[in-house]
Amino acid sequence: MTDGFQAIDIIFFAVVAVFLVLRLRSVLGRRTGTEREPPRDWQAPVETAPDNVIDLARARKPATEPLPEGPLAPGIAAIRGVDPSFSLDTFLLGARAAFEMIVEAFAAGDKQGLRPLLADAVFQSFAAAIDERDRAGQTLTTELMGIRKVEPVEVRLDGSVAAVTVRFVSEQINVLKDGAGKVIDGDPQRMTDVTDEWTFRRDTRSKDPNWQLAATRSPEDEAR
Repeated sequence: MTDGFQAIDIIFFAVVAVFLVLRLRSVLGRRTGTEREPPRDWQAPVETAPDNVIDLARARKPATEPLPEGPLAPGIAAIRGVDPSFSLDTFLLGARAAFEMIVEAFAAGDKQGLRPLLADAVFQSFAAAIDERDRAGQTLTTELMGIRKVEPVEVRLDGSVAAVTVRFVSEQINVLKDGAGKVIDGDPQRMTDVTDEWTFRRDTRSKDPNWQLAATRSPEDEAR
């Protein structure tokens, strides 16, 4: 597993480095303790780069974990064919950290923090929602109490673009207030289960090692 951490060249562990050092203490204070912690032998990279991105291409090594059985195996094998360092286990750890950061940044209206994590179309959608909230004088508070499930739904290679869809099941408290501080949606005393399916993509031909959130959907909304 240590080799997997050294090999990762995606944006998510850059986020983990900054997130653990600067913000983890305050965030974990709001959770139930059910979520997995990074392994004790993991150490944050020493060097950091602009926009919280670290280029770990120099540490790229072939992934050592075996291919899983089942429907995900062909997609993982296809990605490893063009990027031998791809590790699904390591990717999911990074995706979990990215989920936390994106949810928190969206609630805070932090478009600058969202920009490097999101593909253009998703960023435009998130930014429009933040702008609409600001125009209405509304504020959104999100407390991520815990993440109960992080599971891969689909892994594929579209041409040169690697795509991984992940299902997150989290426990959240979401409260929307108007300019006067009155609650107009949500309940500060009520925790709800939220299921999201997010697709992350990366062009394997690009020198840019970063994965970005490229699509989001909620199974609950589709079922209505």
